[in-house]
Amino acid sequence: MATEAPRKTGQETEKKKFVHPSAKHARKKAIKNTFAIEPISAFYIFLAANVLAALFAPIQDCDETFNYWEPTHYLSHGYGLQTWEYSPEYAIRSWLYIALHAFGANLRRLLPHSSKVAEFYFLRYLLALVCALSQTLLWRAVCLALNPRVGLIFILALIFSPGNFHASTAYLPSSFAMYMVMIGTAAFMNWRGGLKTSQGMFWFAMGGVLGWPFSIALCAPFVFEEVFFAMLSDKERFFESCIRLARGVVATILLVVADTAINAFFYKKVEIVSWNIIKYNIFSSTGGPNLYGTEPWTFYFKNLLLNFNIWFILALLSLPLFLLQKLFSRGNPGETFQSGLRTLVFLTPFYMWLGIFTLQPHKEERFMYPAYPFLALNAALALHIFLTLFGNANPQSLIGRVPAKIKLVVISLPLLASIGLGVARSWNLYSSYHAPLSLYTPLASDEQLAGRGDTVCFGKDWYRFPTSFFLPRDMRAKFVRSEFRGLLPGEFSEARTGFGFWSGTWLPTTGLNDRNEEDAGKYVDVRNCVFLVDSQFPERWGQGENGGKSLPLNEPDYAADTERWETVKCVPFLDAERTHFLARALWVPDWEVVPEKWKRKWGRHCLLKQKK
Repeated sequence: MATEAPRKTGQETEKKKFVHPSAKHARKKAIKNTFAIEPISAFYIFLAANVLAALFAPIQDCDETFNYWEPTHYLSHGYGLQTWEYSPEYAIRSWLYIALHAFGANLRRLLPHSSKVAEFYFLRYLLALVCALSQTLLWRAVCLALNPRVGLIFILALIFSPGNFHASTAYLPSSFAMYMVMIGTAAFMNWRGGLKTSQGMFWFAMGGVLGWPFSIALCAPFVFEEVFFAMLSDKERFFESCIRLARGVVATILLVVADTAINAFFYKKVEIVSWNIIKYNIFSSTGGPNLYGTEPWTFYFKNLLLNFNIWFILALLSLPLFLLQKLFSRGNPGETFQSGLRTLVFLTPFYMWLGIFTLQPHKEERFMYPAYPFLALNAALALHIFLTLFGNANPQSLIGRVPAKIKLVVISLPLLASIGLGVARSWNLYSSYHAPLSLYTPLASDEQLAGRGDTVCFGKDWYRFPTSFFLPRDMRAKFVRSEFRGLLPGEFSEARTGFGFWSGTWLPTTGLNDRNEEDAGKYVDVRNCVFLVDSQFPERWGQGENGGKSLPLNEPDYAADTERWETVKCVPFLDAERTHFLARALWVPDWEVVPEKWKRKWGRHCLLKQKK
């Protein structure tokens, strides 16, 4: 069954008349034996998976660096890189969201052996903790509203997926929205003690107002459920539903007011950031997000298949399987109209989100983060339905004649393969792309190597810069010219004006625009760089002068110029251009028995110092 049938006690029978769950005489289910494992154990499992992500997950998107880590560094340390989104002219980023994370990072300073790198990882640990709490709340609601087995499968679908490895500790509004969506969904799903519609709306609003406004759309099926059941109820229950919905709307408005007030302090003008984000993404006259690239409609299907493998397939099959189950379970006294509709509501958000964003030209992996919990829920429901059918022990049926051991093998092998594929991809992401988070240790460990205020320059690898949290002693990130012709970040003004608090958030900016047009003022002369970060792919370039290949004029092989640059540290970095798709997608060992075409090809990510 996809839903847990209401239990009967004694001579009590299911009433045919619709009874709204908020009614005072609504029966309470016993919680005993509801969970397959203890809630604290589920929390520890989620936390362990998320802490591993905090330690090993590379930064997937340069937006995370420049739009979130850098403003946080500015609030914490007084300087950082500034994108056009933080210009007071455009104001499409929430400073309240940044301030909350800056406060969390600064807590690390209260502990021994504090450093900027320690602040970076400490904030990641906090994100792992919040994510684990959110996942546990949703898991608990799934067990209560549906079935303990669905909850157990939900855990498996999340903790072993590369998608969770990416999203759980990413410092992105879409990850924050994912946390809030899980808490809000848990409130909507758990009807014990009455409906919690206003609470659910509040958490969805929190994810939308402070994080990503579009995530509020995921609340729609649950609000529809409330309205639908209210229409079937008596006047008293209808009025109570209106009160709950009104409270949720008021809570949303209060959140918008609070966010606007904080942003008014930073921008020094009244800006409704949530509306600015929607206006730019939907109504922009300059091209909006499409300026940064578009993808075909198959993008999310390929990406989700890569990051969730069999779980994504199950999620797609969940609705057809549920409808088939309902068709063949007609007349089952344990099935009620309410339980069937509720399950349909739970299945809807994933399909809705996938459909909406598949239709959008501009696609990025992080846009799917808020829907990851629903993908796992749909997959868990689909597998639960399949297990219910496959576990039929009736000897008169064909499936019932299959030996139990064969059934166990048939079920276990795909699940073990899925877990193996998920672990292989997550490990491959770390081993292939961890270099940007491992390169800068000499700058902190060797005080003779780097001086206070030295410049660290980036050319073609500008988008691989992790964050200024990895640059000690007030070292500054700068850009040298490469073949990239879009808009690079500028720098927050360090002037102290007015009250002297973060004046760079409201002072007028130059060279920033919302058209992704290059600004030559963002570059420095390479001769002014004390350090330079560059990637070298000698096998791709071949041998000989300039690597045996005509390299772009503005992207020379800096590491090969030993007369000018000395190598401080180099870390292996995957040469994606020369590596086969299979080895890019999954970890492939560098064993001799593995054919050469399947092996990963390597370059070097290097920190260079200019010779005096």
